Amino acid sequence: MKKGEQTRTLILNEAIALASQVGLEGLSIGSLASRLDLSKSGLFAHFGSKEDLQLLTLKQAQRLFQDRVFAPALQEPRGLPRLRALLAGWLAWIAQDNDLPGGCLLLSASAEYDDRPGALRELLVAGQRELRGAIVKAIRLAIEEGHLAAVTDPWQLGFELFGIVLATHHDRRLLEDTRSVARAQNAIERLIEAHRSAPDA
Repeated sequence: MKKGEQTRTLILNEAIALASQVGLEGLSIGSLASRLDLSKSGLFAHFGSKEDLQLLTLKQAQRLFQDRVFAPALQEPRGLPRLRALLAGWLAWIAQDNDLPGGCLLLSASAEYDDRPGALRELLVAGQRELRGAIVKAIRLAIEEGHLAAVTDPWQLGFELFGIVLATHHDRRLLEDTRSVARAQNAIERLIEAHRSAPDA
């Protein structure tokens, strides 16, 4: 990675941390310059406008999610090991406070832009559809491997698992409930057990 690209990546990672606290709408070249102790003109060299900064910050957050949640899960065997790894990585992503002091930017931005048309919403929708599809694919592989019952509805189970993750983020961030991740893990395991194949299947 070239020095200019490294600098931009470092700036975007700081932008993610800031946006996790103030929202993408609260993110601006001015606010980011103050956080980094840089000049606005210096940041303008990397980002031409507030919307460009917001879009690139969101894309960087999606890349980080891919690297930290999806990529490790794909190293696990097909079936329940991979599905469990995906969900465990996602919960760990939500629970971290260093890079995301205000919580998961992808989830908070989804609420922020759910009714706002435009490029940011389109990028969020595309990312969330891809994420939901990946969860469903992991469930289908678990069915094919015989880990989950053949009658399991992948989209329904995916919907319920996604709901557990949303509840975890809500309780951890808004209610400051440090037990939310453990509750989520228990809920996920109960849900998986409810869909397991019979022992002789």
